[in-house]
Amino acid sequence: MKYLIVGLGNIGDQYAHTRHNIGFDVLDTLIKRDGNQFFMDRLAEIAEYKYKGKSFHLIKPTTFMNLSGRAVRYWMQQLKIEIKDTLIITDDIALPLGKLRLRPKGSDGGHNGLKNINELLETQEYPRLRFGVGNNFGKGQQVQFVLGKWKPEEMPLVEKGIDDAIEIIHAFGTIGLERAMNLFNK
Repeated sequence: MKYLIVGLGNIGDQYAHTRHNIGFDVLDTLIKRDGNQFFMDRLAEIAEYKYKGKSFHLIKPTTFMNLSGRAVRYWMQQLKIEIKDTLIITDDIALPLGKLRLRPKGSDGGHNGLKNINELLETQEYPRLRFGVGNNFGKGQQVQFVLGKWKPEEMPLVEKGIDDAIEIIHAFGTIGLERAMNLFNK
């Protein structure tokens, strides 16, 4: 069995370790712990690792957030991975900081990366892991908030969320979506 795990984010140093790039940060932490690294390929930085006999293909789209669907569709086709075996990791302002929610499908919730994936895959029915980044911003400040860096006092919750997200990725590949949802969605 093989799985495609997609971390959403934007390329470039100005976006590194921002709330909107939490998908990149989860995958970077995972692959670093594995002693592996990402390399550039078509439309994404990619890496592969094995866990309990399963192959996990990790991608960080280099298309920028709003065109993430191009990389997702390309790598699903290239690797011959079905939509049910593809997990999208994204930030979510509707969830409190560090709260994770695993879902089998759903709307884009106003998230431009998910919106583009929905358009190019022609469905909203794909697994996604939403990582809560909170919504501590004033009216008209959403873009600055999600593109902003984490505050030092937020880091313990962010790091715990990243650890939990890695556990969820492993569970998604080993025990399946439904059982992982029952185990981790509280």
